[in-house]
Amino acid sequence: QSAQYGSCSLRTMGAMEALDLLDQLVDESDPDVDFPNSFHAYQTAEGIRRAHPDKDWFHLVGLLHDLGKVLALFGEPQ
Repeated sequence: QSAQYGSCSLRTMGAMEALDLLDQLVDESDPDVDFPNSFHAYQTAEGIRRAHPDKDWFHLVGLLHDLGKVLALFGEPQ
């Protein structure tokens, strides 16, 4: 896996671009959700911020936690 993905040869992008790409994905774990996947990321980060205002690293983890799902847009299984 490191040889396949470690070089980032498929595509490189920033976190915000990946968040935008999430909105093109129908998540198999939530197929009936009728709002963008990025909205879930922002909801998660905001919920963590409210519960743990002193842990900025945790806010970031909440925002980024689903970014790996964009690989499904490039042929990987969900």
